[in-house]
Amino acid sequence: METRELRYFIAVAEEAHVGRAAERLGMAQPPLSRAIAQLERRIGADLFVRAPRGMTLTLAGETLLREGRTALAAVEAAERRTRRTVATPGPAPVVLTAKAGASSELMAKLLDAYAAEPDAVDVEVVLSPPGHQALMLRDGRADVAILHRPFDDLSGFDVDVLNVEDQVLILPAGHPASRATSLTVAEATSIPGLPTPRWPRLDGTYPEGPGPELRDLTQVLQLVRLGRAAIVMPESARVNVRDGLAVVPVSDAAQVTTVIAWPPQSVSSGVASLVRTASRLFDAPRA
Repeated sequence: METRELRYFIAVAEEAHVGRAAERLGMAQPPLSRAIAQLERRIGADLFVRAPRGMTLTLAGETLLREGRTALAAVEAAERRTRRTVATPGPAPVVLTAKAGASSELMAKLLDAYAAEPDAVDVEVVLSPPGHQALMLRDGRADVAILHRPFDDLSGFDVDVLNVEDQVLILPAGHPASRATSLTVAEATSIPGLPTPRWPRLDGTYPEGPGPELRDLTQVLQLVRLGRAAIVMPESARVNVRDGLAVVPVSDAAQVTTVIAWPPQSVSSGVASLVRTASRLFDAPRA
């Protein structure tokens, strides 16, 4: 199976229509249809259910879509990491990605400790919106990531736990709910006049809901301070709490496990030494 065929198949699967997929790929529809039919013959199974208004995936098609995306991401990762190695004289820098505004104290401690190691290499920190870190790790834009269970998909990565913590509600100081000793998740996310924000999906769209559409923690805290929102966050977010904000524990929220993650096939000595530093520095309970 060629990567070209996988790209063709993924385009058709995501568009659910050969014509739209052909436009997206910049090719004519007949050769794309032939390529999909040839792929089905080679696999020995139908990948789509054809209908006048479009196409839906069969079980085999769903499997190939999931595995194909992983395979293409691995190919892209290999190319990106190789190019970065060739472009950099000496030891290649390690690209670390994390959510903008999250785990800042933990990362500062890690980077300071790692910089003191005799075999340390340069670390390039890339901050991105929630949900993008695992994708960047899979497609090679990053070598290592700070991820958070249960919010991030850790499948396929090697991980080491750095911290396990409870969650709290951050809301405007002086609001009646700020006087509570604790709240449940249901109570924290249904306070009249304080909707919880909506974060973008990977495709840039937002889920339906009454809360504001946001992209980073700075926006969130500004709206909370203005009395327009409230947000449930890991307890370590207390370091960002300033005047105008209050914090209330959320009693039944799932614990948040912060991990350092890297691809299992990584052979980077820089990644290995950074992970060793993190393991030595953070002696967190395993979850």
